Amino acid sequence: MANEPTGPRAGYVLEDLVLGMEAALERVIAESDLVAFAEVSGDTNPVHLDEDYAATTPFRTRIAHGMLTASLISAVLGTRLPGPGAVYLSQSLRFRAPVRIGDRVRAVARVTEIDTRRRRVSLACSCSVGDTVVLDGEAIVMAPSRGREGA
Repeated sequence: MANEPTGPRAGYVLEDLVLGMEAALERVIAESDLVAFAEVSGDTNPVHLDEDYAATTPFRTRIAHGMLTASLISAVLGTRLPGPGAVYLSQSLRFRAPVRIGDRVRAVARVTEIDTRRRRVSLACSCSVGDTVVLDGEAIVMAPSRGREGA
């Protein structure tokens, strides 16, 4: 992204945001990610953790937790756009395709609406594997402001 901030508190304040701004990150999903997410979340569904069980499903192999994939959107919002100080208010999600171990997931957030009075920012969000959108939705965050950092 052009003019992307750098340093220990990279990100944007409300006054610097413009419609259409976009940020992304990529992550290759590893088996260890599924195991760690299951441990943290308590979601031990065998479709994520047991290859023999997963082979009997329509996916034919283990798939990543949908919320693990969605958490990549949280990472974009909390570290890049708007970035540190942003507070999640809501998130809609549509899970469109499975993510498998070894897939490179690209999470993208794009500013679609800015309410300066309420410090609210709406962002179109998606995660893709190659050309396949695996998840999409909309997030609303409260963005930090020059006049009121973080609060």
